[in-house]
Amino acid sequence: MARYALTDIHGCALTFKALVQDQLRLQKADELYVLGDLVNKGPDSKGVIDFILHLRKQHYQVHCLRGNHDQMLLKAVEKGHKALDLTETEEKLVLQSFGIDDVRHLPEKYVTFLHSLPYYLELSDHYLVHAGFDFKQRDIFADRDAMLNIRGYEVNWEELDNKRLLHGHTPTALHIIKKAVAHRSQRLNLDAGCVYYKNAALGNLVALDMDTQELFVQANIDRPYPVARKS
Repeated sequence: MARYALTDIHGCALTFKALVQDQLRLQKADELYVLGDLVNKGPDSKGVIDFILHLRKQHYQVHCLRGNHDQMLLKAVEKGHKALDLTETEEKLVLQSFGIDDVRHLPEKYVTFLHSLPYYLELSDHYLVHAGFDFKQRDIFADRDAMLNIRGYEVNWEELDNKRLLHGHTPTALHIIKKAVAHRSQRLNLDAGCVYYKNAALGNLVALDMDTQELFVQANIDRPYPVARKS
């Protein structure tokens, strides 16, 4: 069996499917870990979740974490569209994807799915989280906001029992990710900025084989759609 990790799909369902089906050729004995931000910004948030649910129904082992955008969508279901920190165009893409005109009407099966997402996972040799941990806190596993949103932190490896840390959240140029993988960095950001296809250095969805260290790269094939250029 193989173990794969990827992150920050952001509604790019076609790209996600191509990576899983054509490149990883996922098998039922494999483990696929998705480190959050399944939804928002891209054209088909619903399609991303539907594909995950389809894989699970077919007995594929797909484990998903909660990202800040997954949490944002949940909050908007409760409080309305003002809770969506999105451009007007991005908000329209989300609503169109789910076939609704008000985010508070998100179908219950998607609400239930999003609520089920854990904030982090501990494996025998890895910690998986969307953004990271705030190592200044007494209990790093109690600070859920940090797990979703933190950037620019220093890792205290003793807190993680010297396990490798895989995360996303911060779009990173592909050549930087490749270099980190080649150097077998203990902390690895796998967010290759898939949704930001207008940026030459971004616009890729990557998956890491957590055991062989092979990096699979799938260029965005959901384009074109309106998205802000990432500075």
